[in-house]
Amino acid sequence: MRHYRCCQSDKFPLLIRNVETAKDVPDPVRQEALLSLLDDSSPVVRQALVAHFTDVGSPAVAFLREIAQSPNRMLAGHAAWYLQELKFTDPVAEFRGFIRSLNYELETGALLLARTVSPKLDIGRCCSALDAIARRCRELSIEPSSARDRCRLINRVLFHEWGFRGNIEHYVDPLNSLLDQVIERRKGNPISLSIVYLLIAGRLDFQLEPIGLPGHFLVGCPADDLPFFVDPFDQGLIRERSDLVALLRDKRANLKNADLAPVPVREVLCRICRNLVNSYTAAGDPERARLFAGFIEEFEAAYARNAT
Repeated sequence: MRHYRCCQSDKFPLLIRNVETAKDVPDPVRQEALLSLLDDSSPVVRQALVAHFTDVGSPAVAFLREIAQSPNRMLAGHAAWYLQELKFTDPVAEFRGFIRSLNYELETGALLLARTVSPKLDIGRCCSALDAIARRCRELSIEPSSARDRCRLINRVLFHEWGFRGNIEHYVDPLNSLLDQVIERRKGNPISLSIVYLLIAGRLDFQLEPIGLPGHFLVGCPADDLPFFVDPFDQGLIRERSDLVALLRDKRANLKNADLAPVPVREVLCRICRNLVNSYTAAGDPERARLFAGFIEEFEAAYARNAT
């Protein structure tokens, strides 16, 4: 489905007429008109769309939920706003729909997961904060730069200017695993801080990878000369393979080649859910622990269906 931005007031009446005559217009045309208006911040446009979605009812909910689960994080944020505004939103159902879709994108998945705990989460605000960090990195960048130089630049902005850090004092706090809370409080656990790091790098067109070691999580850089690893929980400390051998030895584990393979988005989100099961169990909240255990089962079932 093609998406284009429409903010010009002269185009609005025509497009809204396309929407209002939805029963006489083929679905692709109606959807095109809606998509072209969805990211328009004009109060007039928003009021008209709220009224239209209210009149349409259930089909509008299905349309908005599909967009809210799409990999286009900007459109997903706007769709989530309308769902919340219309009181149509069911964050748990939306995340389950995301799991079943098999269309896994890290930022969308992490934010939808966080919304199951904080239904009023402002997705646009989270994305804007990440955009601002990436924008600051671009301001300071000097080209040409090596991969290590680019990581050092992200470290400077993320950990020194913005003050992100590992929450050593309250490591099992469930908030350490929720992306919106990590961005708001600027502290988290290894996997959540690694996600922030990856999302910043992605905005800079810098290809990094999630690396899930036993008992720890890192960011990997497949540099041309020699791959290296960044530890966001330790202020972006750059580690070599030999450092990881020593790190796991301290945890009484041996490093295997498979441990250094990039982790798929599905497993990253599953690992967050496992952390939350443990965190909520420790916090005496069995209901939420069961919720995230259920998400893990959903991921496993979806993967099994797709593998057959």
